[in-house]
Amino acid sequence: MITHLQGKLVEKNPTDVVIDCNGVGYLVNISLHTYSLLPTTENIRLFTFLQVKEDAHTLYGFVEKQERELFKLLLSVSGIGANIARTMLSSLAPTQIIQAIASNDVVTIQGIKGIGAKTAQRVILDLKDKVLKVYSLDDVSSAPYNTNKDEALSALEVLGFNRKNAEKVMDKIVKEAPNASAEDLIKQALKNL
Repeated sequence: MITHLQGKLVEKNPTDVVIDCNGVGYLVNISLHTYSLLPTTENIRLFTFLQVKEDAHTLYGFVEKQERELFKLLLSVSGIGANIARTMLSSLAPTQIIQAIASNDVVTIQGIKGIGAKTAQRVILDLKDKVLKVYSLDDVSSAPYNTNKDEALSALEVLGFNRKNAEKVMDKIVKEAPNASAEDLIKQALKNL
């Protein structure tokens, strides 16, 4: 396994770089987060992850170890491939993704291109415990994920209500009746919107 590359930066693009290591040029795929952190000097060091498939060996590079570890965690989720994981790390900073997972923030994860509601929920379900353990985020609210609340919010959005306003109203209702069904939540929200 290639764990890092250190060499001369030959080519720099928002999606990939070429690093010359003693006369061998390595094409390394990167996220926009890594691209923004690349040093301006010629000599660079990237932490890497080598993905081996039967038709290709692909290198992914990261300026920070934390981003590489998060990339590996994302790959462990069913339905998340290397391209979607890279898109996630390009759309949000690693700390934002970690916070979203730790706080059950489906909306933030779902806001990333290529991520649907079910995949966002799967990411949170599969990675929450790992993220809390690896990044020791004991201070993050670990309120259980409320499916009824999410269904009610989706229904209100379909009805044409602003999601942010609906969320504020829904949060108040859920505090008063945490076990309410999606139908009851919608009825209560319609009275208050």
